[in-house]
Amino acid sequence: MNRVAVAFSSSSRIRGTDIIELLGSMRFAISLLMFICVASLIGTVLPQNQAANSYIDQFGPFWFSVFDQFSIWHIYNSPWFLLIMAFLVVSTTLCVMRNAPKMIRDMRTFREYVRGSSLRAFHHKVEVDSALSVAQAQQQVGALLRTQGYRYRVRQDGEAVMVAAKKGAANRLGYIFAHVAIVVICLGGLLDSELPVRLQTWLFDKQPIMGNMLISDVPESGRLSARNPSFRANMLVPDGKQSSMGIVTAGQGVLLQPLPFAIRLKKFYVSYYDTGMPSDFRSDVTVTDLATGKSFDRTIQVNEPLHYKGVTVYQSSFDDGGSGLHLKAWPLTGESAQPLTLTGTVGREGRLPASLGGQTVDYTGLRVINVENLGGDSPQPKNLVANVAAVTGSAARPRNDSLHNVGPSVQYRLVGADGQAREFTQYMLPVKIDDFPMFLLGTRDTPADAYRYLRIPADDQGTVDEFMQLRAALADPALRDQAAQRFAEHNAPAGEQRTLMFQAASGALRTFSEKGFNGIIDAAPADQREKILNFAVPMIQLSLQELRAIARAQNHLPPLATEGAAAEKQAQWLRLSVLALASLPDYGAPVALQLASFDQVQASVFQVARSPGKITVYIGCLLLVLGVFSMFYIRERRVWVWVRPTDQGSTWLAAMTTQRRNLDFTHEFERLRDALRRLGARHDN
Repeated sequence: MNRVAVAFSSSSRIRGTDIIELLGSMRFAISLLMFICVASLIGTVLPQNQAANSYIDQFGPFWFSVFDQFSIWHIYNSPWFLLIMAFLVVSTTLCVMRNAPKMIRDMRTFREYVRGSSLRAFHHKVEVDSALSVAQAQQQVGALLRTQGYRYRVRQDGEAVMVAAKKGAANRLGYIFAHVAIVVICLGGLLDSELPVRLQTWLFDKQPIMGNMLISDVPESGRLSARNPSFRANMLVPDGKQSSMGIVTAGQGVLLQPLPFAIRLKKFYVSYYDTGMPSDFRSDVTVTDLATGKSFDRTIQVNEPLHYKGVTVYQSSFDDGGSGLHLKAWPLTGESAQPLTLTGTVGREGRLPASLGGQTVDYTGLRVINVENLGGDSPQPKNLVANVAAVTGSAARPRNDSLHNVGPSVQYRLVGADGQAREFTQYMLPVKIDDFPMFLLGTRDTPADAYRYLRIPADDQGTVDEFMQLRAALADPALRDQAAQRFAEHNAPAGEQRTLMFQAASGALRTFSEKGFNGIIDAAPADQREKILNFAVPMIQLSLQELRAIARAQNHLPPLATEGAAAEKQAQWLRLSVLALASLPDYGAPVALQLASFDQVQASVFQVARSPGKITVYIGCLLLVLGVFSMFYIRERRVWVWVRPTDQGSTWLAAMTTQRRNLDFTHEFERLRDALRRLGARHDN
């Protein structure tokens, strides 16, 4: 048993030695540096910390899920990158610990115990005969070396003397400084990463908050310490409000970071290019020290942050601060054409009336300015992407006369009883597409999808009222039959043919109101669908024309024009309405919320950071510069002069060496050689 235990202990020591040897090896450190360089290249080329849907649009869902496993969207805070940096710190530290003491000892020693006879093996050597005695030669050689910047030490070697000299020993410090600089820079990077926050979640049982919650309701486990040495947080402050709490992202949730001061937003300013991109934004704020109560005013803008109490506040972006919304809720099912009035607040949830489905509505955004590209002549029924492309990218682009501000828009989500959410966006004002004003109602299933737009033509008053009246009339069986009867009377003779025409028109209108054109052709064989549509589409359009006349009469609107430009405009409105009604079953909601007015509240988004690692990195960079300078511009040179007595005086055997032999070193040796020869020859005379 003792032998087994000894063998196991010995094997463990060997494995431990091997691991330490691996960690402290140059090959391991270079491999780690290679990984860090590749990761840094990815982090430089690929924009970091963007919304997930932007990466999904760029790479597709499959590759997004693959790359997401490696966290390349926030690569500098990914676990594997932090682990590599930690290993690099350990590896370089071990390397410094193993080699620095030997280098320092070597710097301090003069190597005076070199054997004199071994100097003959040096490449750069010279032998001089002199009439000086050994003692005199020692003094003269020492004085010569001092004038050339050498320090020396003398060792008595019997009757002979060994003079050992050196200069440029600080070259060894370059290696030490360069390696220590890597450790210091990596430590600074780790200190400014998410590692301090993650350590607190692991060691101090901090639990990120997953859902919506008032700050006052957040438990202590969701709050970081005010003395947190390092953090990077976001802060949203609406106009006229103040905050002293930053939001730190932690995994799938957030943690609260208390600040030593409060920021009140007095006024937020933003200006735009003609492309709709913001050209400048800044915030006038009042900063209040929570410890002393003292306040001061400051303007924070891009590239001009606020520095106070070790915390830096950057102007990051801007957002909605809880604007008040006034909306019309138009029913898209049933026989009612009257909208209900709703109010909401951006960033908060509400609930639709029971008559409209009772769904939860989450008001997610308000965009006051929407500059869109309205160029092109794409026909219906292509979606908005073909005609209305949002302007993105640099504002420094060639002038585009197709860019127009189409006014405000509101974004919201409808959440069903099953928890499934669907996103919507609505433009407040009609947008002219194909020379006709239309209201755009966008919908998508997930943030990764592009919006699909339902286009509703505006009536003569620039509203959706008449379209909604036509939709409600189409949902009324009695009005549908009345319209079908008129269509049959106008297009078939009395008798059986008129009856058949009525039945066909009535059935087509009923199916069209429920399922659109797809409902008419779904049950038909594939080879018959085109023939059926060629018959059904004109019949439905003419029937809807009759239905429109009935609805206008019910709503006390004047009769439609029958000739001239006004008649053509009304015919175009009807054609566009038919397309909108055909797309209505795919809209995915029983209600459309139209923005009527709003009370805008802007908010400034600040990034607040405490980054002591920045100073650490600066120190590391200084050490790196000193190290590189020392290694490349300071050359260590060593000289040995062995002085032996002879009958005529003494003979000197001198040798010189350095770590890197180059032409400058050869010239320096030649100067030393010539000086020694002159010194010896002078005393011979």
